[in-house]
Amino acid sequence: MPNNLIIIMTDELRRDALSCYGNTFAKTPNIDKLADSGQLFTNAYTPSPICVPARASIATGQYVHENRCWTNAMPYSGQFRSWHHELRDNNRDIISIGKLHFKNSEKANGFSKEILPLHVKDGKGWIHGLLRERTDLFDASKFALNIGPGEDSYTSYDRKVCKLTQEWLTNNGVKKPDGGWCLFVSFLRPHYPLTCPSKFYELYNPNELPKPRQLSDEAELEHPVLKNLKKSCDYDEAFTDKTRQIAIASYYGLCSFVDHLVGKISETLKITSLDETTNILFTSDHGECLGDRGFWTKMVMFEEASAIPLIMFGPDISSGICKAPVSLIDIYPTVLDLVSIKKPNNFPLHSDSLLNSINKPDHSRPIISEFHDYGAQTGMFMLRHKNWKLIVYPGFRSQLFDLNEDPHELNDIALDKKFSDVVQKLNQILNSILDPDEVNKTAFKDQEKKIRELGGRKKILTTKNYDHTPLN
Repeated sequence: MPNNLIIIMTDELRRDALSCYGNTFAKTPNIDKLADSGQLFTNAYTPSPICVPARASIATGQYVHENRCWTNAMPYSGQFRSWHHELRDNNRDIISIGKLHFKNSEKANGFSKEILPLHVKDGKGWIHGLLRERTDLFDASKFALNIGPGEDSYTSYDRKVCKLTQEWLTNNGVKKPDGGWCLFVSFLRPHYPLTCPSKFYELYNPNELPKPRQLSDEAELEHPVLKNLKKSCDYDEAFTDKTRQIAIASYYGLCSFVDHLVGKISETLKITSLDETTNILFTSDHGECLGDRGFWTKMVMFEEASAIPLIMFGPDISSGICKAPVSLIDIYPTVLDLVSIKKPNNFPLHSDSLLNSINKPDHSRPIISEFHDYGAQTGMFMLRHKNWKLIVYPGFRSQLFDLNEDPHELNDIALDKKFSDVVQKLNQILNSILDPDEVNKTAFKDQEKKIRELGGRKKILTTKNYDHTPLN
């Protein structure tokens, strides 16, 4: 029988926004169905809490410091082989429908066909973000204006992506007699702007939703790197208590909207009987802060931004819960395993098949995430190891959290002498994967080169700015 695979990629979907991850007020029944009968990963992370670097790592199976797609202005353009290339070169149909966020479709991205692709604007991306020393590049107050019930171009785009996916499955999915196919279906939602179709917004009462989590120790907000980031991207300042809750309701409504689209794809698979031969991998490129600690969007290493949902479902996937730590870089070997393609000789160093994590979980595997974009006066490096999370900021003090005792990361214990040995050990593990100081220097060096290529800082400041990728 054909060995088919659909990867459904959402954008900015935080892990705890789904009811299958324990959220008691989220309404995501179609995604829950995948989790109930499939494999639910409870400790999955993004390699970077921002779109372009995360998606480059997903494609290549490499961490950010390996492929050096550091920022939203340094997109993937086929410079490293991807799992798309491996499938295409092994005579498998590999089709993308929706957002890719690569440089453009003119480059060798590896797909057999790209349908309705969304790439970075003008092949350059968000070049203003290269000016990491600035804290005044855009008016973050506009974020609070685009909330509540309504329609916008992002929602319309996702509806088209869903419709095109259904049409492809109906017209092409059943016609491949051997070898199988792979669809990469990528939605924009629940990424802001937080304008939500009324049908889904009305599922939630803003007054009944939890308010954003705040730190028990206000001194935490005085961490210089986070303080600078907050100044650069202070989306929260323009909210009132009322509008903040409307924005949260809008976000959850958009999660339900995405769930609705997943349901339509699942229904089409059933109608065409492709559900009998098709595996599904559902995930997101990163999370969303949603007002926690006063932050919105992503760009921090806390769980709300770095932790992502990951579910696998289908005839080749056992049912259960996988607690082993995994990363989105693991999609590369997982795809090859699911479609029975041999791993290439130059296989990514740190990625591992999710099937291995299911069948033989390694609970001590270290997982990292990095951030090197706007607002970060230095690099941010997260290490997740067992119950610990270490966040390293070269040139500044680190943070440490015990996720078993403190799952919401409200109590930074890095400066507590009782945990000095833990910090030392975790730093050793992190340094066995990368040297934070050297990677940080390389990131800044590469970004300075890109700034020169674009004509310098003054030239960049003359170009139009935006804080989410426009559709035209």
